[in-house]
Amino acid sequence: MTFRNGLDSLLRPEDSVLVLIDHQPYQLANLNSHDPQAVVNNTTALAKLAKAFKVPTILTSVIADRGGQLFKQVTDVFPGQEVIDRTFINTWEDKPTVDAVRATGRKQLIIAGLWTEVCVAMPAIQAVGEGWDVTVVTDASGGTTLEAHEVAIQRMIAAGVNMMTWIAVGSEWQRDWARLETAALLPEILIDHCGGSGIAYMWEQQLLNTPFVAAE
Repeated sequence: MTFRNGLDSLLRPEDSVLVLIDHQPYQLANLNSHDPQAVVNNTTALAKLAKAFKVPTILTSVIADRGGQLFKQVTDVFPGQEVIDRTFINTWEDKPTVDAVRATGRKQLIIAGLWTEVCVAMPAIQAVGEGWDVTVVTDASGGTTLEAHEVAIQRMIAAGVNMMTWIAVGSEWQRDWARLETAALLPEILIDHCGGSGIAYMWEQQLLNTPFVAAE
């Protein structure tokens, strides 16, 4: 396999496209690899990061009339955006979704979804085999069991898929704190979704008497 290394292997917002797959009530009901609320939180944070960095984001569900609509926390980040509803379990066999990804012109494909062993592994393995630079966000995904999640990750790594967490994705997109346009947007996301780090940031602002004001 080709190892992923070097500066060019890091994520760049101008080359990234995010696909959020099947973050739906049915899948969440049998999510046992993670705390379900943590997955909702992490997925929402990832969606907000993508919006802050102007990364095109494709939202897709599978048979939503039975499995439920995508989490409101996620769709609220992209008000009015169409959610592509599929019948294919493997998103990468669904032409409307793949066409939407290709239309962005991006080649760094970032995927998160439920369940890891099914709706994440299938498109990730197919896409990487077709030459896409694929990253899976593991903490915005989850499986029916811890074993299912971990085996799926091992399987995807063996296929050449990159693994990251949502904070790592945001850090690579930011890369340099001199990028003030996006640096100003990150504190609100950290405060809302990053637990202790967000609280510590607010405390720091209290001690410095520089209270955080959300960017408009």
